[in-house]
Amino acid sequence: MSLTLDSSLDDALGAAPAKTLDRAFGMKTVGDLLSHYPRRYADPGELTPIRDLPIGETVTIVAEVLSSSFRRMRNRPGAMVDVVIGDGIGRMSLMFFAKNIGAAEWRSKDLAVGRRGVFSGKVGMFNNVTQFAHPEYELFDDEDTARRTADARAAVPIPIYPATSTLQTWQIARLIGRVLDDLDAVPDPLPDDVRVQEELLTAMEALERIHRPRRRNDIDPAVRTLRMHEALTLQTALLQQRDAVRALSATPRTASPGGLLERFDAALPYTLTPDQQTVGAQIAHDLVGAWPMNRLVQGEVGSGKTLVALRAMLQVAESGGQAALIAPTEVLAGQHLRSIAKMLGPQLAPLVMPTLLTGQMPAAERRKAALRVASGQALIVVGTHALLGEKTTFADLGLVVVDEQHRFGVEQREALRAKGSSPHALVLTATPIPRTVAMTVFGDLDTSVIRTMPAGRAGIQSFVAPLAEHPGWFNRVWERAAEEIAQGRQVFAVCAAIDTAKKTTEGTEPAAPTLAPEGGNGPRWGVVQLDEVLATHPTLGGLRRAVLHGRMPSDEKDAVMQAFARGEIDLLLATTVIEVGVDVPNASTMIVLDADRFGVSQLHQLRGRVGRGGVPGLCLLVTEAESDTLARDRVEAVAATLDGFALAEVDLELRGEGDVLGAAQAGVRSSLKLLRVVKDAALITRAREIGEEILAHDPALDGHPGLRDAISRRVSDADRAALAKN
Repeated sequence: MSLTLDSSLDDALGAAPAKTLDRAFGMKTVGDLLSHYPRRYADPGELTPIRDLPIGETVTIVAEVLSSSFRRMRNRPGAMVDVVIGDGIGRMSLMFFAKNIGAAEWRSKDLAVGRRGVFSGKVGMFNNVTQFAHPEYELFDDEDTARRTADARAAVPIPIYPATSTLQTWQIARLIGRVLDDLDAVPDPLPDDVRVQEELLTAMEALERIHRPRRRNDIDPAVRTLRMHEALTLQTALLQQRDAVRALSATPRTASPGGLLERFDAALPYTLTPDQQTVGAQIAHDLVGAWPMNRLVQGEVGSGKTLVALRAMLQVAESGGQAALIAPTEVLAGQHLRSIAKMLGPQLAPLVMPTLLTGQMPAAERRKAALRVASGQALIVVGTHALLGEKTTFADLGLVVVDEQHRFGVEQREALRAKGSSPHALVLTATPIPRTVAMTVFGDLDTSVIRTMPAGRAGIQSFVAPLAEHPGWFNRVWERAAEEIAQGRQVFAVCAAIDTAKKTTEGTEPAAPTLAPEGGNGPRWGVVQLDEVLATHPTLGGLRRAVLHGRMPSDEKDAVMQAFARGEIDLLLATTVIEVGVDVPNASTMIVLDADRFGVSQLHQLRGRVGRGGVPGLCLLVTEAESDTLARDRVEAVAATLDGFALAEVDLELRGEGDVLGAAQAGVRSSLKLLRVVKDAALITRAREIGEEILAHDPALDGHPGLRDAISRRVSDADRAALAKN
């Protein structure tokens, strides 16, 4: 049978194997199976020596049967098969339980003395003997034994695949071998001249060598070739997405002399920072262009991204167009509205009528807001996912502003854009993104960066409270908080959990909370526990205290946040619901408990909640992580610098791109198999150059069918959506 990468696994392998692969890995086609690459390679007979097997882990070994016997069970029906295997260094036993003597006899004969094979199971101990109970195994037949003996002399690598309990690595290898044997020529995504210039293999050679290498030197060229294929398909797909937007026609949104934007700028009590001016000019230019703007603005916490976005909204409003700002939470949407109304002031706000529209609003209030939006009376609309609802219509949606892209997928952004006639799109993120990640994840967007901070900020000092070395510092943290509150300032305290008691396992009750953290594997502190403890604190117990977390009703969360913003709360105990966008100039101190349980960028975001006005900021990162551990390194890195872009690079080094890509990772599994955005930065850059050159001469890829097919096969709409969620 002749197979292509698009052939179904049902046709290629039969219904039963196809169903197993689909259930285990979601594979549908031959291409899906062949992009299930080995996670590592082992030399024959050296997979894991028996004497080094880790108890409790599932492992794979190559061994020979040394003895095999069976006996009836004494107290229940059936029989037990006892097999001893060895790898020339150590021995272990295999135990099988059969329902009847016949089955036991068959198993014992199958595992005859002298037979070799691959055995996989969970390592256990019985009577001080290493043991597999009911392992999976595959015995080599005579021909296979001879081939593997020759292979052993040649040290042919054995591919080890990501496997499941129902599908072992050697079973996957056998299925891959079957489709490779029947596979027709595979079209190359790369043009021949580029492939030769880059010193890469053909697609067919790369697949053969990565799955069936004859020597170790076969593997690296195959991996490099397939990484280039991944980079090229992804970058070309992102460039196509960018070009698709540029093919649309947009309504020019021009700012007029003496208009809303000019009046707004004239009323500002401060001068825009150089970066705000530069990015503002880029956006203003985009808004009068022939195609819709599609721009990402990265900006440090507190750098003034909202101000830049508001100026764009006013430029759109001058033409009678509407702007919609969509935020990830009700709290942030409400705060954005209040912030925008305050910046506009009493003269301009009535002219654009900023309107809040969220799902938690009372029905009557929501209907009024929806009517103002539908009629075009509200030129600036702020909301959550409620803006995506079918009942929400706009008179003339000219600009979509998305706050915190990593919490809001491209499909939602596109749903909002669909409510207008090719509206402009502006994406804001306070999470600095390393260049290679931005290129891989946001490759369809033009990118702007705001690095300079507004003048007049008092700055932030950051300190680590390492309780592993100094447990007494825990009490000092709260004394410091009390000192700040005594000066009329406000304090945040952030926990990694809402209620640690709810996470207790095996029926154990948590110890009574005290001001000394207790042991355990989960977070030490939840908001509930911290509130209970601080209620008895000699100073903080009598102060105005409130809690805020994601399980509270939206109106209650908003009420607490507004009360804190008005200065009616001294100490706010919260989860990361206050991570982004919350702006309380009088808040001076951020205390993060279990700081090692947060990522670098998340800690940086939390720290950015303080020091936003004339009040000096203080960030205390409380951790029990031991010195010289990865968890402690993360916390120390945040305390060492306020530069979010430097921290983004540190984060990338400490965690690797898998975690940095975050929510995108799951959706990218079919696209990013081998590519590593840190390690392969130069390759990604080169792939983008190749993609741009190809699309410049062949936008529809008619002359590059291999690349066109690779994109349709490996970068689905769902993958693109997942990529853009970051």
